[in-house]
Formats: sequence, C-alpha cells, structure tokens
Amino acid sequence: MSGKRRSNISNIGDYQRKPIRFRFNVGFCFLLFLLAYMIIYVIMSLRAKHIVSYEVTKGSLSVSNIYEGVAIRQEESYPCAGTGYLNFFAREGEHVACNDLIYSVDGSGKIGEMISSQQEDALLSEEDLAQIQSQAIQFQKEFDRTQFYSVYGFRDQVASNALKLSNYNMLDQLQVISGGDGANFVYAPKSGIVVFGSDGLEGLRPENVTKELFEEKPQRRVPQTGELVSEEDTAYKLIDSENWSVVIPVDPQRATQLEEEKYVKVRFLKNQYESWAKVTTLFNPDGTFVQLDFTNSCITFASDRFLSVEILLGQQEGLKVPNSAIVNKNLYLIPIEYKMDSKNSKDGGFMVESFDEEGNPKNVFRDCKIYHSDDQFFYVDSEVFSAGERIIPPEGVSEEYVISRMAEVSGVYNMNKGYADFTVINILYQNEEYSIVKSNTQYGLSEYDFIVLNADSVKPDQVLYE
Repeated sequence: MSGKRRSNISNIGDYQRKPIRFRFNVGFCFLLFLLAYMIIYVIMSLRAKHIVSYEVTKGSLSVSNIYEGVAIRQEESYPCAGTGYLNFFAREGEHVACNDLIYSVDGSGKIGEMISSQQEDALLSEEDLAQIQSQAIQFQKEFDRTQFYSVYGFRDQVASNALKLSNYNMLDQLQVISGGDGANFVYAPKSGIVVFGSDGLEGLRPENVTKELFEEKPQRRVPQTGELVSEEDTAYKLIDSENWSVVIPVDPQRATQLEEEKYVKVRFLKNQYESWAKVTTLFNPDGTFVQLDFTNSCITFASDRFLSVEILLGQQEGLKVPNSAIVNKNLYLIPIEYKMDSKNSKDGGFMVESFDEEGNPKNVFRDCKIYHSDDQFFYVDSEVFSAGERIIPPEGVSEEYVISRMAEVSGVYNMNKGYADFTVINILYQNEEYSIVKSNTQYGLSEYDFIVLNADSVKPDQVLYE
C-alpha cells in the first residue's frame, strides 16, 4: 500500500434556487369562498329577525276579575239636632220605619247616665226573650252549612232586635227628663236604612267617579255614643232604596267585554255574598268605568263605601293567540251598500271616481280585500284607497260617499298563503301573555291556521316562503 492518503474531496458547485411561482389551486380557493360565505351567513342570521310560525288552536284563558269599586246609593244626610251628648237608639245598618226613634241630643248628659245604669239591669221582658228565641229556632231550621256567612247576619239581626226592645222599654223613663234638661229626641222622617256619620260622598253620581277617588278613599266620620256634638256634625243618613250601584275602574277593552254580557254575577269578597248586576259602561273624562247595578243586598253593605268585588265569568274559550302575534292596523270604512260584485275578486270592490290625463272625470272599478264588516261598514285597506276619494253609488243608492272615516283594528299575520296576510281578529279576553279570539267569523281566523308568532318581525304582504 502506498503511503499516499486518498483524498475524498469532491467538486461542489453553487446551488441556484429556482424562483417561486404561484400556482392556481381550485380546491384552496373553494375553501376560502366557503369560509367567507359561512361567516357572512352567520352574521346575517344573527342580525336578521327570525320568522316563527304559530298554529292557532282552541283554548281557554283565566282572567283576573277582582276589582275595587265605590258604592253609590240613594242616601240623604241629616245634621245633629243641636249641641249636646249624642245617644243612638237605632242600630247601624238596620231598616227603620217612619217616626222610629234614631237618636237623642242631651245637653246635660243625664240620658247617657240613665242608659248606662239601666243597661246593667235586665231590660228585656220574658215576652222579648221569647221573641228572640223564636227567631233563633227559625234560623236553625233554615241554616245551610254551605252559606256559613249567614250566621253573621243572624247575629247582627239578634243584636239589633235586642237593642230596639231594650230601648223601647226604657224610652218612657227617658222622656220624663226631656222637658227641663234640653234633651231632644230625633225620629226618622221616612223609612230607610240607618248609617251613622258621613264621608262626604252621599251626593256622588256614577258619571262623576274618578281614579283619584280610589287613591284618596275618603273615610267616614262616625260620631260615637256619649260624644259631645254640635249642629255642624252629621248625625246619620238614611238609604231609602234597595237599588244601588258599584262603579269599578277598567280598561276600555274590558269594559266592552263586560257590556256585551249585559248581566254578570258578582261576588263580594267581604262576605262571599253573590248577586246579579246589570252592566253599564261609563266613559268619564278621567277614564273608563263600569257601573254594576243591583236591586238587592243594599242593607248588607250599607256602611261600606269601597268594596272589593269579583266578577264571576269563569274561563273564557275560543281561539288562543299569543299577544306577540297581535298588531294594529288602520282601515277605511265604506258603507256596505256601496259594494259591487267582481269576477276578479271574491270580496268584490267599489266604483271610484277618477280622472284621466286631461283631468276629465271617469269611473274606475277597484277590486279590494275586505278585512272586516259590521252592520254598517266594510273595513278596507288604507293603501288601496285614499281619503277624499268618492265612491260612486250603485243602482238603488242615491248619494256618493266620500272616504274619510277610519278605524283601528287588531289582527295577526296569517301565513297560510305564503305571505304576511293581515287578518282582523275579535279579542274576547286577554291576559299578559295570550288573548282569546272569537272563532268562526267571516273574515277572521280558523282553527289550525298558521300565523306569525312575532308580528314585528314581518311587514304587511311580505313573502314568507316560495
């Protein structure tokens, strides 16, 4: 082997980099386009109002029917007959006849002392006790356990009779001292229900009831037995009729619903007593009220000015619609006798006075959709007609009709035809979430119709799906 070392050196040339050239990649571009589309779609979806449908079905609705009302009666106040100490001989809330003793005013106070002393002794005779016992036996025979509140009425009746019998027994003795001590005995000028004191609302009329009255609630000033009074004080008042009313504040829609009933059953929460009342709507300057007229039970609530009542209407049934689906719309009113039939429209239309390009008048038949009707008018779209347009009368009608009257109606957007079709509804009852709508109306909703759940998410006649 030679001593020369083998060299492993090789010739390495300089590496020249090739220039980078962009090559068009279809798959990559498609992915970028798809990503951009998805981002834009998500953003638009988040910003867009989603149209959700709701299927109309029959249902019921529990409506709150408890109200606070003010009692209005035929009552007359009487001032105290002089200055002195007051002593009552009639019981509040009882019916007195003409010339029955009501109270006395005694300047010396001796009548009150005599009454107090004699009340310690038995002032009821055996005949009086027998009369009260007879009333108790009769009540026991007629007592109904389901109407326990009648016990309280019987209790008051017995107490009233006992007081009256006791007063009559001592009356002869009391009148002996009335001559020289300035005592004055006052008798009822007419028959009626006795209520002591006054609250200043004896002359209140239903048309004068205001919401402020329920906020203030004037209290009755009741003079007490033995109290020193003057002629400026009111001693008592007489209610001379069983016809009386309770006025309750309500919203206009509720007032209309109650008036349609004409008569409603009312429960008084004070004692659960129930009675029928005639309904009258009052549109006072301060708001809407309902007047409930009664022909009985006045004596039961004679001393009450403000009463809590419940109107017993039960659950209301009809088509159940969410309140979010309800929207209001203004429609023109055209008398029903002006409508003409049309081959192009099932609802018909109206002949309208128009003008050509030269300003000459001509009659044009205009088809339209009728949204609602009543005994006098058709309700038509305000975008099809304009205020001031003249409707040409058909045969048998003598005068033209100038479009001017409008009415605001409630409705929903029906989705059955693929677009937001405004449909008028007749709301019977309503709470915070749902409304009960009258079914089987000519232009209204039917069961199983689909409506837009959120009315503010669409526009009238907007296409919802192809």
